[in-house]
Amino acid sequence: MTSIATLTSSLDDVLRTGSVHSVYQPIVELSTGNVVAYEALARGPQGPLQTPDALFAAARTAGRLAELDALCRSAALRGAVAARLGPPLTVFVNVEPEVLESAPLEDLLAIATTAPAGLRVVVEITERALATRPADLLRAVERVREVGWGIALDDVGAESMSLAFMPLLRPDVVKLDLRLVQQRPGPAVAEIMNAVNGYAERTGALVLAEGIEDEAHLATARALGASLGQGWHFGRPGATAVTDRAVSTLKLPAPVALDADVHGSPFGCLPAGTELRVAPKALLIELSKHLERQAMRLGETCVVASTFQEARHFTPATKLRYRDLVARTGFVCALGADLPLEPVPGLRGAHLDPADPVRGEWDVVVLSPHFSAALLARDLGDGGPDAQRRYEYALTYERTTVELAGISLVARVAAQPAPVPEVAAPPVQLPLAQSSLAGPTPEEPLLLRALAATTSGVTISDMTAPDQPLIYVNAAFEQLAGLSAAQVLGRNCRFLQGADTDPAMVSRMRSAINAGQEFRATVLNHRGPQREPWWNEIHLAPVTDARGTVVQYIGVQTDVTTRVNAERELLQERDRTRQHLARIEELAYTDPLTGLPNRRRLEERMETALWQARLDGGAVALLFLDLDGFKAVNDAHGHAAGDELLQTVADRLRGRLRRGDLLARLGGDEFLVGLLGLDRASALAEAERVAGDLRAVIEQPVPLAGTTVTVQVTIGIAVHPEDGDDFAPLLHRADARMYASKHPADR
Repeated sequence: MTSIATLTSSLDDVLRTGSVHSVYQPIVELSTGNVVAYEALARGPQGPLQTPDALFAAARTAGRLAELDALCRSAALRGAVAARLGPPLTVFVNVEPEVLESAPLEDLLAIATTAPAGLRVVVEITERALATRPADLLRAVERVREVGWGIALDDVGAESMSLAFMPLLRPDVVKLDLRLVQQRPGPAVAEIMNAVNGYAERTGALVLAEGIEDEAHLATARALGASLGQGWHFGRPGATAVTDRAVSTLKLPAPVALDADVHGSPFGCLPAGTELRVAPKALLIELSKHLERQAMRLGETCVVASTFQEARHFTPATKLRYRDLVARTGFVCALGADLPLEPVPGLRGAHLDPADPVRGEWDVVVLSPHFSAALLARDLGDGGPDAQRRYEYALTYERTTVELAGISLVARVAAQPAPVPEVAAPPVQLPLAQSSLAGPTPEEPLLLRALAATTSGVTISDMTAPDQPLIYVNAAFEQLAGLSAAQVLGRNCRFLQGADTDPAMVSRMRSAINAGQEFRATVLNHRGPQREPWWNEIHLAPVTDARGTVVQYIGVQTDVTTRVNAERELLQERDRTRQHLARIEELAYTDPLTGLPNRRRLEERMETALWQARLDGGAVALLFLDLDGFKAVNDAHGHAAGDELLQTVADRLRGRLRRGDLLARLGGDEFLVGLLGLDRASALAEAERVAGDLRAVIEQPVPLAGTTVTVQVTIGIAVHPEDGDDFAPLLHRADARMYASKHPADR
């Protein structure tokens, strides 16, 4: 096994000599089989760091990831020029998300602009970058687009968050994770492809399937909607271009110009002419809660971004709601004056400067692949009771506006280090190989005896030594780690981490340590050679010398696995309860025979439609339908045949109505239809036309019980506002007119 010291020495040699190179794998247009691009893949020199996994792992361990990443990208672009991969070809270059903004991007741009005939470049990033450093990544993406390079979102489908962040990054190419092509389709694949194809249809983005190794994979890629492919089926990575395929140009979608200034504010993203309403704060609170509930139902593919003006408005009750949002959705951020970087665990916070226009806004943005909504409000500056303060606002579901508002808020979320504490304290002096395994001796300092006796795991790291090794561990930590002191002393504490450890949490921990700050979190660690997972509630605190320099870090660690598991079980039970309640609500509002809404649900939706019609001056019509001859079918063929007839009628009605119209079964053989968004001048004529269409489709013969039956229908019509302002009078008038048409002699 290669030692850490050997890998560190090898990495030093790689970075000093620049001994990395790229190999290039073809990207093929599936419709023609032509090569349109190559992806540059980094390789180290012969030896323990030859593979990219080993190379980047060593750099990450040594804290030199930015150096290696810049070296690899420079090698990729220079190698592409040497391999004659210029136009019409395009080169895909990977960027480590942790270092995108800190890397010398100007150097790379210079390489592109001075290369012979130029290079067409697409930069590949992952959603992890947006989750950990939103403002940095969005700013870097802007800079990449300014020089005409494209953006690809990599590994889409590997994490749910990638689906949520697509509209914020606006990638030109969506790269499907190879598992989508190589594994058996399931519900998760369907969710991913619905989201990706919806995004591609709206934006013109290209879909690229990775991991195509045979004809079966190729067929799956086409079925998933991919127009580009990559994998061993088309060619393995090599130093030069393939010679057995024709070449053509990769046609990226035209860059989308933002119609609004996302650097301004979300309220400023509203299109000109948007109708604004005025409401007190109390109403906005309820609208915000409604959007939060929507986000909870959307789950892990949802992004939520909110503003609170000032930290005092982020109340304890709000914290509870946002703790639930963090647990159930993909990414949540909150902005306000003096809000901390993490108002609740997992919630990304951001301070708003007094000059920031967002400071005067109340914004809630909810964005997922198939849903978008935003409450965008501006404070009118009223005095008086807080709940009565007025705002002018718009509630919009227009996707482009919601996306722009989301970009505007997320682009303000960046990790801003707090000032380093000025408290100076003498460092704890411990020998490198000190262990409490054998128990303290009378000669040991009292502090060491106290640390050895505590039931919490205690570690001390030397911040002045390379890779910040452990120089002290107590017996409790040995039990937590499942390793002896001899096995851990001299190593960095990252050995506790594993593939399942949250990279965003690790990134925040590193940022805090680099800034000399305290850090608290609950993180997934692994115990012993068997790598048994356990949840670690960790508190890290810096120790400074007389000059204020951080020389050591003390870590106090507690196994809270039982608590975390209990919390998760509680969340699962709460989810099950919500599902049961949703089912109960569905049963309460749905006709079980036809699946149509019942009168109660229709009445709610009609009242909402009537309220909107009163605001915008429109009209609404209510149609009362009663089948003629249904009882005869029931008597002649039985109740099962009657039920089948009602289901057929319901299906025919659904097929003839607009998507936004309402349909319900009132009971027996009676149905209700609501026609929304009508013009007042033509509402009655339009309702009569629709009634004629419905009559024609209902009265067509119905195959039933080995024969065909025919029923008639009588329809009564009532129109808002002429026949009433509310649902009840409209229903009464439509019912009366239906009865009058059915029984003209009773008039």
